[in-house]
Amino acid sequence: MLDTVCWHDGAVRLIDQTRLPGEFVLLDCTTIEQLAEAIEVLRVRGAPAIGVSAAYGLALAARLSSADTHDALLADLQVAHDRLARTRPTAVNLFWALDRMMATARAARDADDPRALLLAEAEAIAVEDIAMCAAMGQHGAELMPAGARILTHCNAGALATVRHGTALAVIRAAHAQGKVAMVYADETRPLLQGARLTAWELHEDGIPVTLLTDNMAAHAMRQGMIDCVVVGADRIAANGDVANKIGTYGVAVLARHHGLPFYVAAPVSTFDFSLASGAGIPIEQRGPDEVRALGGVRTAPEVPVFNPAFDVTPAELVTAIITNAGVFRPPYSESLHGLRAT
Repeated sequence: MLDTVCWHDGAVRLIDQTRLPGEFVLLDCTTIEQLAEAIEVLRVRGAPAIGVSAAYGLALAARLSSADTHDALLADLQVAHDRLARTRPTAVNLFWALDRMMATARAARDADDPRALLLAEAEAIAVEDIAMCAAMGQHGAELMPAGARILTHCNAGALATVRHGTALAVIRAAHAQGKVAMVYADETRPLLQGARLTAWELHEDGIPVTLLTDNMAAHAMRQGMIDCVVVGADRIAANGDVANKIGTYGVAVLARHHGLPFYVAAPVSTFDFSLASGAGIPIEQRGPDEVRALGGVRTAPEVPVFNPAFDVTPAELVTAIITNAGVFRPPYSESLHGLRAT
């Protein structure tokens, strides 16, 4: 599969994930508004992929700017920064990448070609994402038992990153070692990322996958069908609280009740050490029609809808956090201290 996001001929090229699994469509974003809309409606999604997309977005903004002074260029970039920052509030990688790109822009005051430096920095962020996911996969694979039957929720695969994935990087590495007997993919209501994306990715890669609805996970665990859970993350607080796709918290509670390990896989860019706990993580609220309809077909009356895109899993339910820097275990306030200092 092609990279989820890349720079192509002066545009930010994305795999349009709203068209999967029925169609494989590439979208070239040539304006900041087009890219912002793609992030907002989930044409590109997943915290690392959003971060890389935003980095390329500021490189695109620099190319589109007609500014002839450094200050004017910074002003144009700030406008693009602010628009992209409004797209998805929960995924911290978005803000991490935007801040890194703006720092590069400010430092480029004396550069002959600041636009080239910004594109090079965006490319570096993409390359780092690929390397981080590969390392994450190797670290996580060591935790998987032989013949593992793994439950995952939402999509933390290649489509959520540039390549490999986070949770699916662990699964891919474990599969390469002959450890994976079956992956159970929650469908992930209301937008079915597990059904449309995770099941599609694993099937395309020849990794055994079984799809189940979200409310079947408890029964599968009780029947002894699951050995462990591996999920991704959109933001992790300093104490190890984890924000991930809505429904993750429920899966963690089920795993604890059934005595199953619950692993989170995320790159170091997903940690937000400015937040003491998950209580400070902003939770995106999405539109009601995502719940009142399915595939464009109305399934509910015009009643009020509660539609948070994410929930927060308390650190005490997380067996370990798998990162590119290694595996961290509770108490996270202590084990993550060294990572915080990097």
